[in-house]
Amino acid sequence: MYRLPWQVIFGLFVLAGMKSWAQSPHEAGLGIDCGFCHNEDSWHISTDTFRYDHSGHDFDLTGQHVSLDCKECHTDLKFNGTHGRCIDCHTDMHRQSVGADCARCHTTDNWLVDNIPELHEMAGFSLEGSHFNVSCEACHISDNGLLFNDAGNVCSNCHLEIYHNTTNPPHVEAGFSTDCNQCHDPMSTGGWTRVSHYFFPLTKGHDIMDCAACHRNQVYVGLSSECFSCHEAQYNDAEVPDHKSSGFPTDCTQCHTTDPGWSPAVFEDHDDLYFPVYSGKHGGEWKLCSECHTTPGDYTLFSCTDCHKHRDAAKLERKHDEVGGYSHDSRACLECHPSGR
Repeated sequence: MYRLPWQVIFGLFVLAGMKSWAQSPHEAGLGIDCGFCHNEDSWHISTDTFRYDHSGHDFDLTGQHVSLDCKECHTDLKFNGTHGRCIDCHTDMHRQSVGADCARCHTTDNWLVDNIPELHEMAGFSLEGSHFNVSCEACHISDNGLLFNDAGNVCSNCHLEIYHNTTNPPHVEAGFSTDCNQCHDPMSTGGWTRVSHYFFPLTKGHDIMDCAACHRNQVYVGLSSECFSCHEAQYNDAEVPDHKSSGFPTDCTQCHTTDPGWSPAVFEDHDDLYFPVYSGKHGGEWKLCSECHTTPGDYTLFSCTDCHKHRDAAKLERKHDEVGGYSHDSRACLECHPSGR
């Protein structure tokens, strides 16, 4: 039987031991020479002077990652087995309520979030108007203030309790919609006090905060938008001029706007229907209807000579010497002077 010399056997044992002793703790996957990181004096690596180029490994070292020790991320020294996801190193304090991509909200510089409005726009809910200054916890209620589960984009998702508890006006009894946008403007900084009454604009004289002033007896459905339905008392009580006895139309918009105090009142159709008092020779020459309509309660009567009596009667006689039956006191001026000229 052939036997190996003892010298050969001893050499094989030495070589096997050397191989085991010199095996890399990083395994073969690192793929770089030991001298790239280590030197002959020590295996220790100074992070103050050494920086490994991460650009070829889909994970650039930026922000606070630049100053980290390699072992803070590569805990087992197997550099080829470390993932590049934030969640692999950082505990998710939000518990998946905002997903696993930390970079959507945070940067590598710090954990502060400075693009909250933009994040809400991407989520389909813009932080505008009254919502701009609301704290995150007011909508995203959680046990630790760090859970941001989807609160919903419908008003009632957050404000349903307010809807049920509101008594002036009583939203539930009145059958109001839970779509708060129908009355309340989220762009307004006045909160719930500002009402978007788009179906009947609350402007000028109608700009009031007391809903009950128009919606009497808690009736909020089926009200007429006609002026007279609310202002019948003012129509009946008006004396200068007397609307009721004069048979004025109940369509207030023929003379009035929504300006407070019913003033100014202008009957612009007077020029086309009857006589030009806002244009032509008479434009700006009068202030009250009663200056021409001198008979109270009857606006079918009018007098030209009440205004023109200062003119010299003899002079007018000469101007009308060819007009048969002319009389200075006649009320028939309009027949010849329909435009006031």
